[in-house]
Amino acid sequence: MIKFLNLNENIPFQKFKELYDKAVSYDQKIPYAISISSLNKDKKEVDSRFVNLKIVDGEDFIFFSNYNSPKSIQFKSHDQIAALIFWDELNIQVRIKAKIKKTEREFNKLYFEARSKYKNALAISSNQSEDIRSYEDVSKNFNNALEKSDLYYCPDYWGGFKFTPYQFEFWYGHDNRVNKRELYIKKGTKWQKKILQP
Repeated sequence: MIKFLNLNENIPFQKFKELYDKAVSYDQKIPYAISISSLNKDKKEVDSRFVNLKIVDGEDFIFFSNYNSPKSIQFKSHDQIAALIFWDELNIQVRIKAKIKKTEREFNKLYFEARSKYKNALAISSNQSEDIRSYEDVSKNFNNALEKSDLYYCPDYWGGFKFTPYQFEFWYGHDNRVNKRELYIKKGTKWQKKILQP
């Protein structure tokens, strides 16, 4: 589930929280799953993947990853991302454009210490997205980490990313495709609202 801290008072953040709570009340499966798209500048390709959104703190949306992963390298070379959540139980999607950066080391350490040993064993044992001979080797590495590693010491290569939105679109699906679309764009310190055609 997403943990909300110091919720920003501006409308798009309040609306996001309201819709998230509604999705949870409708028994939405994995309501915290969010697709993150980033740019691979070398290949001139866009990559997307789902991550688990863990925290919304003020204006920052936070998830965690391996800092040596392809997405982490892409974030470092191009700090603008697009994010997408779709709650099919509500037929609502939220599209976000944002700037992204790493969370602080001390924050990562405290978060890692509070996680389960199984999650931490996976984080320690996996060179995320690197080739490996077989899935059996994945299991072997995980079990070795579970038995031998200090499972509550956060590795330097693991931590959070926080992205700060500058644009939200709330898309409300309609049976006849007369979809409602609300766009919020940050201009300076203010958020401007627009209604988009379907």
